[in-house]
Amino acid sequence: MPFYEFRCHTGHTTERLLPMSSDTRTTECQTCGDEANRVISAPAVAGVDKRKARLVEATQKSAYEPAVVNSVPSSGNRRATPVSHNPQHAKLPKP
Repeated sequence: MPFYEFRCHTGHTTERLLPMSSDTRTTECQTCGDEANRVISAPAVAGVDKRKARLVEATQKSAYEPAVVNSVPSSGNRRATPVSHNPQHAKLPKP
């Protein structure tokens, strides 16, 4: 069940744990007892894998701060493209 935030007219924020099927739009403010209306808030995303969080952060950063390349990357230890000697493969269309 998700937490929903409610805010009264004086600015107090109240959280309630409600089922997703609940259509409750108002509740009583726990601080002042006034009527509090449900507000739209960001979801609480807990338990995000640290690798995924770093990947998302790096992706967002690269949109505004792309890495600058000073030279062409070396080929490294590239292996040769494998060649098949099967005669049936010769009948396949070439890319």
